[in-house]
Amino acid sequence: MENNTILIKNALILNPNNFINKPQDILIKNDLISEISDEITDENVDKIIDATEKILLPGLVNTHTHLSMTLFRGLADDLSLDEWLNDNIWPVEANLNGYYCYIGALLGAVELIKSGTTTFSDMYFYMEDVAKAIEESGIRAVLSYGMIDFGDEEKRKAEIEENLQLYKNCHNTADGRIKVFFGPHSPYTASEELLKEVRKLADENNIGIHIHVSETQKEINDVSSEKGLRPFEYLDSIGFLGPDVVCAHSVWLSDNEIEIIKEKDVKISHNPCSNMKLASGIAPVSKLLENDICVAIGTDGASSNNNLDLIEELKTASLLQKVATLDPKVLTSDESLAMGTINGARALGLEDEIGTVEVGKKADLILIDTNSANMVPDSSNLSSNIIYSANGSNVDTTICNGQILMENRKLTTLDEQDIYKKAREALDELKKAI
Repeated sequence: MENNTILIKNALILNPNNFINKPQDILIKNDLISEISDEITDENVDKIIDATEKILLPGLVNTHTHLSMTLFRGLADDLSLDEWLNDNIWPVEANLNGYYCYIGALLGAVELIKSGTTTFSDMYFYMEDVAKAIEESGIRAVLSYGMIDFGDEEKRKAEIEENLQLYKNCHNTADGRIKVFFGPHSPYTASEELLKEVRKLADENNIGIHIHVSETQKEINDVSSEKGLRPFEYLDSIGFLGPDVVCAHSVWLSDNEIEIIKEKDVKISHNPCSNMKLASGIAPVSKLLENDICVAIGTDGASSNNNLDLIEELKTASLLQKVATLDPKVLTSDESLAMGTINGARALGLEDEIGTVEVGKKADLILIDTNSANMVPDSSNLSSNIIYSANGSNVDTTICNGQILMENRKLTTLDEQDIYKKAREALDELKKAI
């Protein structure tokens, strides 16, 4: 770790649902927030950061993405999910290897760091290579292997073994920054046997679960015709759901399914930009929040978004709920900020470590520069300034686990130009292989 002690001076601290209306100092010792007060003396610290005219936030939490898919950015646009996947994404993915996923993950890590995300939850392939990229970049990750068996028993056993190996080799590695979840892809690509086995293993080993559910109307129709139940009803009927399950998308929900989600304390990862771009629909987020359901935010992959800017995602989420309900008061900037911080931490089982700026929590922090055209004049409501005015390029400094990953917009752990070059080369090779 590059610094043992970091002192941040004169920061306006914005916590979800809590703002101290005067500048504060924050002392970081190793990987933890050690002290927050009006003034901390700067004796014996390794690094001082002047945060005058900057807003300090908890690092943002992206609860659903496919990081290595940064390589496919812009590869297939303006298509339905089925056509996008079957005719464009899956044929290219067939030629992926560990190196390509490593480079794609590094590229994604650059984008996350530069736009203020310090923790992300990923489901994809060659995840040990992704873990290597995460270790080098310094960010925090929850990794899961995307298990797909389509009812094939041999494939099912191999997929579960792959995810278990990922857990064995990577869980709690990189100074504890990497955690591992199970990643059954969805109710329509993972068999009932696979889902039941995942539930059993998750219970036995205390491992979380990351899955896509109810993304499109077609999925509802397909699962309903095969199982006689809607997706969440089906998952509930086989005993799959619980507080350790994070469901991405959850766009098409009946009132009964919302009751099930609430009762089982399932966590939802809302992905508005991807859902809009693929014309999947609008998730009933305001209704979920009214029911005290934990809703976090995700970008999905950069191939269906097409960026990983979580601040932009939070603005989109808020505006989308307002226009969908014709109620300008739903999903306020405070609620949006909570989605991107503490709700994300809660979804990933990390609320005791990250998600708020508190003494004793991990030093996962970002500084937003207000001395910028889109941030002036300063709003008295800081969450409004962040959610409605800012974007990822306003992030000045990113700190994760007490390590500075970017300062004054300059990365400290990764060589971004070298990564851009290698990512372009990787995509050229992938396209030629089709």
